[in-house]
This record gives sequence, structure tokens and C-alpha cells, in this order.
Amino acid sequence: MNKQESDILNTLLLEPFINQRILAEISGHSLGIVNRSLKSLMKDGYIDDAVRPTSQALAEFRAKAPKNAIILAAGFGMRMVPINTEMPKGLLEVNGEPLIERTIKQLHEVGITEIYVVVGFMKERYEYLIDEYDVQLIVNPEYAKRNNLHSIRLVCGHISNSYVIPCDIWCDQNPYHRHELYSWYMVSDLVDNDSTVRVNRKMELVSVPDHTGGNAMIGICYLVEEDAAVVREQIRELSKNARFDDAFWEAALYKNNKMIVAARVVHSADVVEINTYEQLREIDSDSNQLKTDAIQAICHSLRAESDEITDIGILKKGMTNRSFLFACKGKKYIMRIPGEGTDRLINRRQEADVYRILEGKKICDDVAYINPENGYKITEFWEKARSCDPFNEDDIKRCMSRLRRFHEMKLTVDHTFDLFGQIEYYESLWGGMPSAYKDYPQTKEKVFSLKTYIDAHAAPKTLAHIDAVPDNFLFIEDTDSEDVRLIDWEYAGMQDPHVDVAMFCIYAMYDKRQTDRLIGAYFPEGCPSETRIKIYCYIAACGLLWSNWCEYKRSLGVEFGEYSLRQYRYAKDYYRIVQDELAKREVQTDA
Repeated sequence: MNKQESDILNTLLLEPFINQRILAEISGHSLGIVNRSLKSLMKDGYIDDAVRPTSQALAEFRAKAPKNAIILAAGFGMRMVPINTEMPKGLLEVNGEPLIERTIKQLHEVGITEIYVVVGFMKERYEYLIDEYDVQLIVNPEYAKRNNLHSIRLVCGHISNSYVIPCDIWCDQNPYHRHELYSWYMVSDLVDNDSTVRVNRKMELVSVPDHTGGNAMIGICYLVEEDAAVVREQIRELSKNARFDDAFWEAALYKNNKMIVAARVVHSADVVEINTYEQLREIDSDSNQLKTDAIQAICHSLRAESDEITDIGILKKGMTNRSFLFACKGKKYIMRIPGEGTDRLINRRQEADVYRILEGKKICDDVAYINPENGYKITEFWEKARSCDPFNEDDIKRCMSRLRRFHEMKLTVDHTFDLFGQIEYYESLWGGMPSAYKDYPQTKEKVFSLKTYIDAHAAPKTLAHIDAVPDNFLFIEDTDSEDVRLIDWEYAGMQDPHVDVAMFCIYAMYDKRQTDRLIGAYFPEGCPSETRIKIYCYIAACGLLWSNWCEYKRSLGVEFGEYSLRQYRYAKDYYRIVQDELAKREVQTDA
């Protein structure tokens, strides 16, 4: 049977045959297709002379009937900012009903009770589903590092006559059935530039080039066993390859630039994938999730109504926070939402104090709102801004000149950033667990031994940025000039200003030659050798500091790849560099 014949046969199982015209209306196929399909079905023994399904047809229905469903609910739902800071996307409510509960109820209506829900982010929020709906929760511990291809790998053995369903789908009418005769993947009749497929005349889903437009991908799929076997093997193979860590599970559906399953096209108003705050607002303007703390803060600080907040979009996820862009009353802003575990890393009252000291001095970002309790911050968005290129000599000179002028202002606050104390504090956050590095105790002892030299040569303390890394230097263009601003003052406090030079080096992952070039840009008049060695000491200490920070964040499921390894290497390598420099000085003194 082809797709059209299967559709006709399925309709005949549900509705008694009256005439071809009514059958065409119900099935959605033309009268010509209906007539051809009836002849073929009769010839192949699927319907009898009275146009009723035969025992052969009923056997086919039984063999391909849905057995179970897999709901994918592990991801962050990053595009759902700011809602995803308070609620996983599967539990968003439309008309007072959580999305995932609506899906489960619709599955139950057609007799599907074997349901697997793959969870990860805020997994505890889904636990109640076990008792209320008898679902099975499968935990994906890698949800923060890998995409949903790796979620479905965990339930690979259950894929057979199965529905695969994203958790963020809202269906007006029940899209699931007691009977399915072929595999399909659901797309919308809406054109979407982010789609990778389009429906051709044969109702096949063929690949399209990026950003050329295709049918919006809804994501619901049904797989009969014949195709499920192929997909299971594909999933297992693809998940072994690190290139597919960021892949969606649909990658397993492709062969020769088209999907191995047929298209099921639905009207865009009937099935909606809710990916953003604004999509949720469009479908249910009274949804409880629209009234998040973040939205309330925007309304209060900008004196706006919630419907004046538009064009919400996720920004690149930072190491510490989640931030999103939005427009309100003709201006664009960025709102920062503190990330996992930051309440233990950053004192938000101290950060607010720093911004009060900097106010009006055109050193930092333009702050419209900051909450010293929860760390929410709203800043104006600069349309024409770019980060420092740490490998551009002119950028380096300008950034170091700006940094030095800031230090020479000798601003003061009431708190200090205790570098070695923070190393100990981050280590304490591991909860008694040992470091991932075998030689950590020896490395820590060596780095702490540098404190004697640092104390002997420390510059007078002033307000220092502490996180003065290339990404936090922004070049702001206007009609007359290009200003340099420093953003993200979360760690700022009183400290030797030369710590900021060390921080720039280790984040840019400089080698020693590049480090010396940066020191020269900060000290165009020449850097005393004692100060240079002290900066090397700071690089070792700061490397250990951020390595310990990364070890804590990794315990929360946040991974930083090469960055974490390189920070630990700075601790070890620059300890040796300091020892070599001190040995050279001794030789020179003896001579």
C-alpha cells in the first residue's frame, strides 16, 4: 500500500463506506485518487466487494497499531526566556492546562498508556506525572551538553510502533490514533526559514538548504516497526560520533537528503510548537507563565505593560548567566537572569554597590534596573557594539589604556575581592568531593606559596573589575567616536589593579609572548620586572581560581570544555615561569 491507499483504508476502518465523494471529503484526497485507491485495495485483498476492510486489512492494522509514546522533555528550552528560568517548557500552561498533560491525555484517549518521558532540566518538576498518569521518567544526565538525539538514545529499545513527541506541542484536536498504517513526520503548512525540509508532490520530506524556507517542523513523528528498526540503528551509530552531540534526533530519519518517512501536513493553527514567550502569549494571553518575575521586573522598571514587551530573543548563553534581548517602547534592552548556582558565587548587593559608584562615569553599561536581592539586571542594548579582539594589536592597546585610566581613578567600595580566599571558597563548594585533577593538592600548595611574593609587591588596592576579559570590553560606536566600555561587574571589588591584566591574559588563553605584549600595552612606559613577575603570580592564582570555579559549575551540569583545562594549566605553568624568573634574578644578582 502507498500512502494514499493507507489513508483510504484507515478512513474505511473508522467510517462505513457511503460513496466515493464522501470518502474523498473525509480522507482529504481527490476523487480520482479515491477511485484508484479503492481498485488497488480491492485487488490486493484489503477490502471486499462491499468496500469493507477484510481480515487481511485488520491484521495489517493490528501489526502497525501504536504501542507506546516517547515524549522528549529534557532540554532547557532556551528560546523560552524568561519563562525557562522558572518552569520547564513541558509544564507551560495553555488555558490552564500544562502542555505535557494535554499530550498525555490525548494519548490516553486513543488507548496509549505506555508512555516514556525523557527529562533532564528541572526533572523534579515532572515527578508527579508518575503518580497521576503512570508514565515512566527516563533521566538524561547529559541534557546540558548534548541535544535530543542523545535523549532518544536512552529509550532506543522502546521505539517500535511508537509516537515520538516534543513536550512543547499544543494540539487543538487530538493528532493521535488507535490505528496507523505507515510512518510519518508532522510538518505545518506554514513556511519557516529555519526548517530543513519541505514537502514535495509525492508527500516526501526532502532536504532544503539553510535559510531557504521549508515547511515548519512540528516534530511529532510515528514510526512503524519496519522504519523504527532503521531509526534505532541510526540513533545508536550517530550518538557514538561527537559531531552529532548538538544534533536533533531527526538526523536519524534522513537518507539521501530526504526523510525515510512520509509527510503529515497539518494546518498551522491546529498544531503549534511553543518555542518562545511571544508564541505562548499569542495562543493564551492569560497564561500564568507569562507573569514571571522577570517580566514583572521589566514592567515595573520601565513602567510598561506586558504587551509592550516584544521581540524577545535569547542571547548566547554566558558562563555565569542567561540573558535575553527584548524591545520596549521603541528601545532595546538586555535582561540578565543569574544562572545555576550563582547565588553562591556572587554577592549581588556588592555588585549593586559597584554600579552605584560607577553611575554617570561612562565606564560601564547603561543600567536601567538592578535588583540587589536576586541579581536581575536590565541594561540598554547598544546596536553598534563589538567585543575586543584579543589578537588585534590596536584593540589591545585601546582596552589596556581604558583599563589603566579606570584604575587611576582610584575608586573605592566597601568590599574586597580576596583572591586566595575565593580559591578556598570555590573549593568548599565541591561539598567534600576531591578535585578532578590528580595533582590538585600539590598544584594548590605551589600556587599558594606565591602569595608571599604577591604581598611583598602588591600595588595599593583600588576598585578592580576582576573579570576584565576580552568579551567584557565593548567598543561602542557613535557618530563621532568609538568609546570603550567595560561590562559585567559581578566580581568587582577592591584589589591590586594588576589582577585585571592577569585576568585578560588567561581568558584570551595567551601564551607567554602574548602575555608580555599585553603587559607592555598596559605599561607603555615600561613595566618593572618585579611587577611583571607579580602579574605572572596572579596568572597562576587566577588560573587556579577559575579552575575551581569550573569544577563547581561542572557539578551543576555546566561544562566549559577546553577553558577549564587551560585554567588549570595556567596555575601550573605560571608557577614554573615565576620560579624561572626568580632564578634568573638570583643569577643576575650574584653576577
